[in-house]
Amino acid sequence: MLDVTRKENKYDIGLIETADMKRRLGIYMESDPHNGETGYLVRSLYFDTLYDADFEQKVDGYDERQKIRLRVYSADAMTAKLEVKEKEDALQRKRSLSIERGEAQQMINGDYRFLLRREEPLAHWLYAFLNARCYRPKCVVEYDRYAYILEHNDTRITFDQNLRASESNYDIFDKDLVLYPVSAPGAVTMEVKYTGFLLSHLKNELNYCDKTRCSNSKYCRARMITKRGRI
Repeated sequence: MLDVTRKENKYDIGLIETADMKRRLGIYMESDPHNGETGYLVRSLYFDTLYDADFEQKVDGYDERQKIRLRVYSADAMTAKLEVKEKEDALQRKRSLSIERGEAQQMINGDYRFLLRREEPLAHWLYAFLNARCYRPKCVVEYDRYAYILEHNDTRITFDQNLRASESNYDIFDKDLVLYPVSAPGAVTMEVKYTGFLLSHLKNELNYCDKTRCSNSKYCRARMITKRGRI
């Protein structure tokens, strides 16, 4: 089980700024080994209550809120990450479990009973939480990511683009999943994540970037079809 707490800042930038920041950050940080030449795919299934409480709390700007998702990095994946992200003021806590593909399929179908057979306390907490609050699959979110990592202060800087989604098919293992575009062409979200404080030389490099601070929830943006007018 993974349990990390860190700060997370998000910025809207363009393709020219992205290329410049990759050049600058590449001097000080290591390329994520999953990047390859062009980055890697991230696909997540988000869960929410019957009345979309997590969505509403994010849109209304609650300081304390959470989101629950299943995440894979390929439709061929044999495992998935079951993650709980909790925000409290400026801090983000993420707890996660690695589950088998069959277990993930059960969750996609709204069956969480396998969690009771797991040994991890988080699994039992999730079973009670999901059922007590009537959580159900709501939206698949997919995008392309390029990431840089640094061991010091658990620093990670990512560049996400080509955001797309589906509110009709929740099968994250479907190779033919039909998705609608969410983000504008050329729009990039840069996420800066670190524990404690950001190293000064990285902060200096980021100051060269023409960026706009944002509270950019990919889940909320992806709910544009059923929630039009709320975002």
